[in-house]
Amino acid sequence: MPRGDSEQVRYCARLSYLWLKFSLTIYSTVFWLIGALVLSVGIYAEVERQKYKTLESAFLAPAIILILLGVIMFIVSFIGVLASLRDNLCLLQSFMYILGICLIIELIGGVVALIFRNQTIDFLNDNIRRGIENYYDDLDFKNIMDFVQKEFKCCGGEDYRDWSKNQYHDCSAPGPLACGVPYTCCFRNTRLSVQDVIYVRGCTNAVLIWFMDNYTIMAGLLLGILLPQRPPRSPAALTACPFSSVPGGAADVPVHHPGGGHHHGALCHRRAPGAWR
Repeated sequence: MPRGDSEQVRYCARLSYLWLKFSLTIYSTVFWLIGALVLSVGIYAEVERQKYKTLESAFLAPAIILILLGVIMFIVSFIGVLASLRDNLCLLQSFMYILGICLIIELIGGVVALIFRNQTIDFLNDNIRRGIENYYDDLDFKNIMDFVQKEFKCCGGEDYRDWSKNQYHDCSAPGPLACGVPYTCCFRNTRLSVQDVIYVRGCTNAVLIWFMDNYTIMAGLLLGILLPQRPPRSPAALTACPFSSVPGGAADVPVHHPGGGHHHGALCHRRAPGAWR
């Protein structure tokens, strides 16, 4: 191979290596900072939540979920940052395998939720009912439920009757809240019948319907989350050479010509400056 072509191959390999390293560093750093932010918010929310009565179900404790999510994002992204900055092949492989496992778990979880759709809905409704029982005691759940009911124009989990599970809204309870629902279930303009005064559809179905109506947005969002989790191609692949090393950093292998004969030429370089160790 002419010397000019050899230099061009070396330049292209080096440029590709730097581009992959830069992309991986930016990607890992962004998610590392997001993970740190999510973890901080989760810890703060959990500290505040402990001042009040808490829920036993971790599913209904947003602070716990934020902490777990933040810890995972922080640790995994930190491994990616170290791998890219230190050019450490072992850390890069660990980062790649962890991302692959996370991607597989997410895909399996989504497929299982779709296959067992009815069971998933029942699971959500049961947990929402348990949250409704402590609606006025757990501010995290209260804020989330109020937001969902107001934005999606719904009431309760399965329907508005779920609010009878709350001790203050049960019809046998004393006080003005008996046989009622929170204000976030109410229409702005009230009329006479219950269907015209409050939202009667459940929030579980309301959220699912919104997802189906906005499937293009959700598909784009999912792709934006899943695609970066593809196991990254190792920059070492751009610089490593399968042949033995020769002085000068090139592997000299025979190149055959259609007319017969051969000559030796440097086809690839063993290691570019700063290659992954």
